[in-house]
Amino acid sequence: MPQERLVRMNVAADEILECYRVLKKGDANIVSEILKGQGTFYEWDHYPEGDVYDGETHAQYYYHAHREGEHGHFHTFLRKKGMRESVAPVPYDGTAEWPTEEDEIICHLIAISMDSAGFPVALFTTNRWVTGENWYDKADVIDMLDGFIIDHCTPSWPANRWLTAMSMLFRPQIEQLIIARDLKISEWRSTNPDMDVFEDRDLEITSYLNISVEDQIRAVKEVTEGRLD
Repeated sequence: MPQERLVRMNVAADEILECYRVLKKGDANIVSEILKGQGTFYEWDHYPEGDVYDGETHAQYYYHAHREGEHGHFHTFLRKKGMRESVAPVPYDGTAEWPTEEDEIICHLIAISMDSAGFPVALFTTNRWVTGENWYDKADVIDMLDGFIIDHCTPSWPANRWLTAMSMLFRPQIEQLIIARDLKISEWRSTNPDMDVFEDRDLEITSYLNISVEDQIRAVKEVTEGRLD
């Protein structure tokens, strides 16, 4: 792993621990911050209402719930204005309507599954129909990861900082999940040639990985200390 990447992962680790520290002092957690003041928590609804969007970086996220085995999950995105000008979605000859207006074009980056205590337990990617996104090649999506920065205080400064840091702390795993996503799509298309793979409701989760923030931070620190010895 490049030294620069390792340094950034260490910074992200410290950022996440700091977010946990200040939230614990207020008897709060990441999920409770997002749901604060939002009323009754309903399945499928986006929280906070209207999503969270950074008008400078064009990163976006929301939290919702509809899957068993978790409290809910975050979906993270990057909108067209935050992408390189030359990047374009993959060719598509199906009948589904993909976003076409600049303010609507969007790419899903990674989803973060949360437990009932407000801590992350897994990372996963999804098929196109799940989020209604534009589908980009794995290399382009990986390139977009650096653009996921939520740099304002609403609805929660700790939650925004935490999500931004999570995308860096787990960057190696997220990259591999995106690569696995494209491989799953390719394999599915090969075995279901008559189906529009991007709209096949039988394919929802395209890659999945259980995670532990504590284990990841420990591993990053150990690698860093090993290089300093």
